[in-house]
Amino acid sequence: MTKKRISVMNTSFRDGFQSVYGARVKTADFLPALEAAVAAGFTHFEAGGGARYQSLYLYCQEDAFDMMDAFRETAGPDANLQTLARGVNVVGLDSQSSDIIDLHARLFKKHGITTIRNFDALNDVRNLSYSGRCIAEAGLNHEVTITLMELPPGCSGAHTPEFYMGVLEAILDDGVPFHSICFKDASGTAVPSKVYDTIKLARKRLGDEMHIRLHTHETAGVSVSAYIAALDAGADGIDLAMAPTSGGTSQPDFIVMWHALRGTEYDLGLDVDKVVEAEAVFKECMQDYFLPPEATTVEPLIPYSPMPGGALTANTQMMRDAGTLDQFPAVIDAMSEVVRKGGFGTSVTPVSQFYFQQAYNNVVLGPWKRIAEGYGKMVLGYFGKTPVPPDEGIVRLASEQLGLEPTTRNPREMNDEDPAKGIEAAKALLAEHGLEATEESIFIASALKDKGIAFLKGDRPDGVRKVDPGAASGKDAGASGGNAFTVEVGDRRYEVILEDGQARVNGRDYRYSISEGVSRTSASPSAAATGEGQIVHAELAGQVLRVVVQEGDVVAEGDVLLLLEALKMEIEIKATCAGTVRAILVAPDQKVATGDALVEIVP
Repeated sequence: MTKKRISVMNTSFRDGFQSVYGARVKTADFLPALEAAVAAGFTHFEAGGGARYQSLYLYCQEDAFDMMDAFRETAGPDANLQTLARGVNVVGLDSQSSDIIDLHARLFKKHGITTIRNFDALNDVRNLSYSGRCIAEAGLNHEVTITLMELPPGCSGAHTPEFYMGVLEAILDDGVPFHSICFKDASGTAVPSKVYDTIKLARKRLGDEMHIRLHTHETAGVSVSAYIAALDAGADGIDLAMAPTSGGTSQPDFIVMWHALRGTEYDLGLDVDKVVEAEAVFKECMQDYFLPPEATTVEPLIPYSPMPGGALTANTQMMRDAGTLDQFPAVIDAMSEVVRKGGFGTSVTPVSQFYFQQAYNNVVLGPWKRIAEGYGKMVLGYFGKTPVPPDEGIVRLASEQLGLEPTTRNPREMNDEDPAKGIEAAKALLAEHGLEATEESIFIASALKDKGIAFLKGDRPDGVRKVDPGAASGKDAGASGGNAFTVEVGDRRYEVILEDGQARVNGRDYRYSISEGVSRTSASPSAAATGEGQIVHAELAGQVLRVVVQEGDVVAEGDVLLLLEALKMEIEIKATCAGTVRAILVAPDQKVATGDALVEIVP
């Protein structure tokens, strides 16, 4: 019989990296595997965007535009290279102004991209309209996207085939141009029968010529069933990955899907033996990278708390770094209530992170004691309209804690009015730091703010997690191995790394020597608390993002002392009393645990 040829996008080098390694992979390490995948016959690749944009600057010490250029050179001129964009957020967690949205499309075209898959986690068509037009006008293929998930058991009110068709009708009514449509299930929770009904309705509405795809993850264990349901309903394409970035939190493996379709009317169009060879090359390329065990696991609780594969391992890795991984089961459990009360935005970036951040706050600080900024702004309407109205009590809490009123305005229009956003604001930020304003640097500064500036100045640390064969037992990764220590003196914790006569203590470098019989020297005033003042402690485990005050500054109660980053949240650490800053006990980029001393204030 004549088989139907199914279009396959290889997601190994974007979603696979995000889902398995938290997107922290250096370009030179994976290019041989990409070359092998091209040799195996793949012609359609996910090549960037999403977290694979931010991670290169934040953790890999690389420029994402350079990565895309190298990807194009390796894949060849005819490959369909696709990136992921988040509507008005484009490739950041924060939403952007019109000029930056337009710049995003033009820059990605400039750096070799063919197609941009464009989604909005709230399925608010206002967030897809302008961004989609910019993509098409830049000469790129626009793959408009409807985001799917299954609601936690007992919930109803959205995420049905009829709801998704309502989103499709709104897209068509808006007139935004698109070349293909994707139904994107980042958490892998959509029930296969619902996938079938949705795509069957979409095929009937759009006709036979429109290219329809399904994207899902294996996190909940039903991805292969969902793909078969989509194909039976008339889908043209699916997304698959290669080992070691396949299965678990990522897409199913090409070989697994090939096996599931044996004896059916569908053909994936590639020689499976050549894919086996490419996977062998890929495994060798990635053998030095730390592979978190949760990345390859199907999690039965995901239908109750729909955490996307691309966010799950990123969050567990951050919790592992902070020493709080033991809290992960409680946070996942708490996430179910957060989803139920949040208005049913699809659990995909950035909403998935909002859900997780709020669940984390609820576990660590107490239920609803602190509304995470992103979650609060979402329920208040600052990112668009949620599929159903959020819980009224949570809306009131968010309004009180964030000092914002609910809104129904278009998010892009609000962004255009914000003087801190846009090309001119980015130029001013670059000028403030003596940096050249190119199209690329403007976009980097706008998308990543202070972290983008730090990268452009060469200040960002290397955060790639590789296995260290010499590391002490129990260490996952890191160059320091057995020379890394945690020393606690009173209520102060010191992170000490000793290497080649150099000591790095809480992020500051010192020369050291060890001699028998020499008495201990006292710490410098800025390295330890004196006991004379009041200590400001960390409420959450995280990493010091920026210290705002200096020793000797006079502060009032409630003044911001420093910014702490926890699970991509920026937490303001405020003075607990009025007085003089006696000692700053941490340094930028230093990791801190819950309860660690941060600043000493003398009243």
